[in-house]
Amino acid sequence: MIDEIVKNAEMHMKKSIEALKNEFSKLRAGRAHPGLVEHIKVDYYGNETPLSHVASVTASDARTLTITPWEKTMIKPIEKAIMTSDLGLNPMSDGNVVRIPLPALTEERRKELVKVVKTAAEHTKVNLRNGRRDANDQLKKELKEKKISEDEEKRAQDRVQKITDFHVAEVDKMTKAKEADLLAM
Repeated sequence: MIDEIVKNAEMHMKKSIEALKNEFSKLRAGRAHPGLVEHIKVDYYGNETPLSHVASVTASDARTLTITPWEKTMIKPIEKAIMTSDLGLNPMSDGNVVRIPLPALTEERRKELVKVVKTAAEHTKVNLRNGRRDANDQLKKELKEKKISEDEEKRAQDRVQKITDFHVAEVDKMTKAKEADLLAM
């Protein structure tokens, strides 16, 4: 029972870390990376479909993404989806492929992105602490119902705290790395 509560808390925290990694992958540091457009949905015959399901995405050089649709009729919907996305990119098409040139980031934009990184990291930390609180509440409930002893509750809370500390350190490490990536010229 205690192990299950601790495992659930750890699983919750791992999911929070994965969500943060996903969030960080969307932030561009001026270099082309296929993950940058991974979340974009394209209108595929009336259905919202992930871009990766209708085209291949490659980084042709450090500042250009190349999108090759499986069907030529998808060029316009892909261009439209990219233009209406939150990335602020302007795709160009030659009839066969869509190219997305990535402009160099200004110092001001880099600082804005660092703020976004810090905000996302703080939200993740709050999520981690919520997971810890939920686990501790469950442990207190078990203690109240006399299913576990006070010593068992204390040991389990210590385990949950260690897991939380580990994941918070992971968030800090990821945040520092992403900030350095964004601020590098």
